[in-house]
Amino acid sequence: MTAHAPSTPRETRRSGSDPLPTASVLIVDDEPGMRRYLEKALSSRFALIECAESVEQAEALRSRLHFDLILLDIRLPGRDGLDWDEALAPSSVSDVIFMTAYADLETAVRALRAGACDFIIKPFRLEQLQAALDRCLERRQLTRENFLLRRDNARHQQEEASLKGESPAMQELAHIIARVAPAPSPVLILGESGTGKELAARDLHRLSGRRGAFVPVNCGAISPELLESELFGHLKGAFTGAHRGRDGLFSFADGGTLFLDEIGEMPLAMQAKLLRVLETRRVRPVGGEQEQAVDVRIVAATHRTLETEVAAGRFREDLYYRLNVLSLTLPALRERPEDIPALAQHFSRQLSRELNLPAVPWQHSDLTRLCHYSWPGNVRELKNVIERALLLGRLPGDTLPIDSQAAQASGHPAWNDSGDATTSIEEEAANSGYPLEWSLDAVEKAHLCAVLERHANNKSAAARQLGISRKTLDRKLTTWRAEQQISEDSGAENGTESGTEIGTEIGTESGAESDQPAPATTSAAPYGADGSA
Repeated sequence: MTAHAPSTPRETRRSGSDPLPTASVLIVDDEPGMRRYLEKALSSRFALIECAESVEQAEALRSRLHFDLILLDIRLPGRDGLDWDEALAPSSVSDVIFMTAYADLETAVRALRAGACDFIIKPFRLEQLQAALDRCLERRQLTRENFLLRRDNARHQQEEASLKGESPAMQELAHIIARVAPAPSPVLILGESGTGKELAARDLHRLSGRRGAFVPVNCGAISPELLESELFGHLKGAFTGAHRGRDGLFSFADGGTLFLDEIGEMPLAMQAKLLRVLETRRVRPVGGEQEQAVDVRIVAATHRTLETEVAAGRFREDLYYRLNVLSLTLPALRERPEDIPALAQHFSRQLSRELNLPAVPWQHSDLTRLCHYSWPGNVRELKNVIERALLLGRLPGDTLPIDSQAAQASGHPAWNDSGDATTSIEEEAANSGYPLEWSLDAVEKAHLCAVLERHANNKSAAARQLGISRKTLDRKLTTWRAEQQISEDSGAENGTESGTEIGTEIGTESGAESDQPAPATTSAAPYGADGSA
C-alpha cells in the first residue's frame, strides 16, 4: 500500500478543466506496475491519490479517508472487486470505475448492476482513461448542481438578482464588491433584514470567477441538531433517519462560495466546528472518521451587531475575527430614498413579467408616497408592496401599510423607527414647491416662472434646464400672457383687479426677446404653499 501526494501546486490544478479542484481517487490493483502508471498519469488531476493491492487494504483506507472516485480492478487476491459491498453500496459517496483484462459481456453486466460508474478494458490507452474520468467527474458535478437547483429558489438564479442603486452609498458598495470579489478571503456582510445581503453575496460570487456553485444556507432556519449534517454531510446510520449517506453543503460548494446567512443565529457548538473548518479547509461528515478537503470561499451575513453578541457570550470571539477580514455594510432603504423610484420601476417590470399581469400605471403621488415612507422592511418590503399592487390591480401608493396612509391622509405627522416626527405627504409636497390642490396647468406655470427667475429671465438657459426648445417656451409664455390679459380686462370691466399675475414680468419685451440676463424679477405666482417662489 502506497500513498502519493502530488507535487503540482493547487493553483496549477485549479486552472485546468477539472470541475472538482479537490477531488480524490483510490487505485485498487494487484499489479505494482499498473499502480505506478496510474499514479503518474493521474497526479495532475487529483489532489489526493492513494493505492492499495487488495480489497482489504482498500477498505482500511476508505474507512478513514474520503474518495470521490475508486479505480477498481475486478480480479484481485482474496475478495473479488465485484464483491466489495461496502464501496458498491447505495450509501457509498464514491463513484467506481471497474478495470479488467478478462472482459466478457456477463462481467460487464455484473459490474454495471453492482453500481459501476464506468467500465474499461485492459490494456487501455491514457485517452480512454481520461475520457472515463471526465464522464465520471462531470456526472458527479451535475448531481451536485441538480441538487442545488432543486434546493434554491429559481428566482435568485436570474441575471436580475443583483444589487441595484444609483445613490453614492450603493455606488461605493458596488466598487468595493468588484474589487474584493476575486480574492478568496472571507467577507462579512452587515445590514438590516431586507437590505439585500444575499444579493451582495451573489454579486461577490458572480464577479469572483470561481467555477463552483453559489450555495446559500440560512443558519437560523435549520434546527441546531440538523445544521451540522446540512453543512458537513453524514454517513448512513449516523443518526435516526439517516438511511443513506449524503454530502454536505460544503462539498456541494467545493470550488465556489458558501453563503452563511444569519450566522449570528448559529449555536456555539457549531461555531467551534465552523472555525476548525475555516482553519483547516477540511470537513468531516457526521458519523465519519475521514476528512475531506474543500476549496470554499465563505461569505457570512447577519442583521445583528456581532460585537454585542461577542460581549454577551453568544458568539465566539475567535470566529468573529476569523470572519471579519472584510465587512460590508448595506444601507437601509430609508437612508437612500433616491434609489426608491428606480427600484420600484424595476420590481414593477420584473413582477409583471413573472406574474403575467399588466403593469400598474404610476402616478407622481405614488412615487411621492413611496419616497416618504420609512420602509422598516427595506427593499424586501418595497418589493412586496409592488407585488401586492399588481395582484390587487391598485396604485402602489394605495397598498402601503394602513398606519402610514392614515397618518398621511389626516395631515398629522407620522413617526419613523427612531421616534422622530415626519411630515405628511401633503406637507412635503407643498414645502417642495406647490399645493396638491393646484391643477396641472397651474403647476406648469409656477415651475416655469421659478426656473426663469433662477436664470434671470434668460429664456435659452431656462429652456435648456426644462428640457424644451426655446420656441416651445415662447409659445407657452405667449399663450399665458393672452389668457392673463383676458382675465385682467374682465376684471377691469367688473371693477376688480386680477388675482393672478403669472407671466406679467417674465413676458416683458426686454426679457422675451433677449438671451442676455436681465435683472431678476419677482413673480407674484403662488409657487410655494405660502405663495412664495
